[in-house]
Amino acid sequence: MRVQIMSDMEGVSGIVAWEQVNGGEAMYEEGRRLYTEEINAAVRGADAAGATEIVVVDCHGAGGPWSFNSLVPELLDPRCEWVAHHTWSRYLDTLEAGCDAVLLVGMHAQAGTADGVLSHTISTVRWRHLWFNDQAVGEVGVNAALCGYFGAPILLVTGDEAVCRESRELLGDGLTTVAVKKGLSRYAARQIPPLRARQMIEDSARKALQDRSAVPPYQLSKPTTITFDVGSPEHLDAFKGRPGVRLEPPYRVHSTGDDWMAAWNQIWPW
Repeated sequence: MRVQIMSDMEGVSGIVAWEQVNGGEAMYEEGRRLYTEEINAAVRGADAAGATEIVVVDCHGAGGPWSFNSLVPELLDPRCEWVAHHTWSRYLDTLEAGCDAVLLVGMHAQAGTADGVLSHTISTVRWRHLWFNDQAVGEVGVNAALCGYFGAPILLVTGDEAVCRESRELLGDGLTTVAVKKGLSRYAARQIPPLRARQMIEDSARKALQDRSAVPPYQLSKPTTITFDVGSPEHLDAFKGRPGVRLEPPYRVHSTGDDWMAAWNQIWPW
């Protein structure tokens, strides 16, 4: 069984501030350790479920040389391999080879979620709010669409209560979720201590992988339209003249393609 783990930092137990997830900040090293140990928990669970190949993809853009490079190598469980410093949503090797299941660890809620700890939608672009065929999505939706394009199901999502709720609404009640904290605001949370949170993740990863049919791959109807709002009217200029892209001033962009990947490639900058 080939398993891919796609990971982010904001949804990790103990993390509530940008200073813990931005490379070079004083609290970043603490955040890296917390992050790595939650990944290890998912690796242990996948191994216990019978995974023969476990690939971890670091999906956290921490800035500068730390972007997609936040895991602490010497702390990683040796039963996995990991992808570092690769552009987000563009690592396809495991998916193209035939991935049996995907686990999303450390996820955060989409932009505008009041109880979502450090909630946002793709901080590295000049977007705010995102829709796939008129369905509002966040980064969980992007990961799910990418994996679903290759027929791989998302079986587990971990993070705060808000992203667990968002993920079940998107992927269905068969999804296994682990809430390691409850957002009290965007920058405050009531949290489960890391040791207990890690055990919850390990147990849930093992259990989720025992029924790979519990969640169907997230596949969008065709043709597919991706819509998003830019943060300022002048940012529309970057999308002028692109095939398949229609602008709706002052803020909105629509990208329509034969399928999700075609629509995504027309607007994704990397």
